[in-house]
Amino acid sequence: MDQAFKQQITAFVKKACPGEKKLSFDPLPGDGSHRVFRRVGAPVSKQSFIAMSNPPKTAARERENNAYVMIARHLQQKGIPLPVIHRYNLAEGWFVMEDLGSVNLQDVVLSGKDPVPVYQRVLEHLFNLQLRGGEGFDPAWCAQTERYDRTVMRKYEAHYFRDAFLKGFLGHEKPWPGLETAFDHLAEMASRANGRFFMHRDFQSRNIMVEGERIGIIDWQGGRLGPLAYDLASLLIDPYVPLSDLQKQQIFNAYVARVKDHNPAWVGPFERDYPYLAIQRNLQILGAFSFLSKVMKKTYFEAYIPHALKTLESLIDQSGDPGLKPLGQLVSTINLPDNL
Repeated sequence: MDQAFKQQITAFVKKACPGEKKLSFDPLPGDGSHRVFRRVGAPVSKQSFIAMSNPPKTAARERENNAYVMIARHLQQKGIPLPVIHRYNLAEGWFVMEDLGSVNLQDVVLSGKDPVPVYQRVLEHLFNLQLRGGEGFDPAWCAQTERYDRTVMRKYEAHYFRDAFLKGFLGHEKPWPGLETAFDHLAEMASRANGRFFMHRDFQSRNIMVEGERIGIIDWQGGRLGPLAYDLASLLIDPYVPLSDLQKQQIFNAYVARVKDHNPAWVGPFERDYPYLAIQRNLQILGAFSFLSKVMKKTYFEAYIPHALKTLESLIDQSGDPGLKPLGQLVSTINLPDNL
């Protein structure tokens, strides 16, 4: 841990919690992120904080840090349950935040208890995030692209799948007849969705904290404008959690009911667009896990690839769309390494 960063955090916590002499700095997993996280414990006052370090060594990281602050400020003004950012320094790239606890939605599912009631509470916050978060949202805050569009679908999802998974992870370099045509068709169908809502872009179980009845949302810096169905798809095809088909359907139905209560006219387009956005998200997942495993050497992500590949094959098959046939045929012939 960078000593200057530690000194800055120590100074803040000791000022916030008078009487503290020695603080604990426990590392937290960053998953696919390059950011460094620590849980900072103040034993005398029995408080804890989350410290994050992301030095702005590149223009991309500088934009990411700015998005972290600006989007958080906007969403908190809308009543979205994000952790409070107590202090930050954009020039040095450090943040001190509220600690939302150590239990996330993945832990809830893996505990064996019925997770559907918790997911229903999550959906309430998701829908508010999407609707209220989209109101007054300034795309200039975004770290990556201003909105979820065909460029994202092709470059950062379909071609990410092609280059990181098919080529990088599996080592396949042969041509795939019709694949680009299928990608074009997929993007065309997915782009019919209304993209005026706030989209988290990584709304999955590890980014949703659960503390008693309280739900907290983290890792919002990739947010942008986009369609309703994408974040729900991220939640339902999440490879980190073993949800049954029945549980997925219950959660999907609960979300649709919420949409219907708000505006019945949205239900038809939502159900039309969902399958295509789910496939797009699935391509992104496989690309990301492959990149993290092979390039970033975070090989523990390999364990989730078989589940994600099976889900992709199922989604394509369930769509019944002949325009996706070349992609479906390719996916059905993939043989993963024996160690997976």
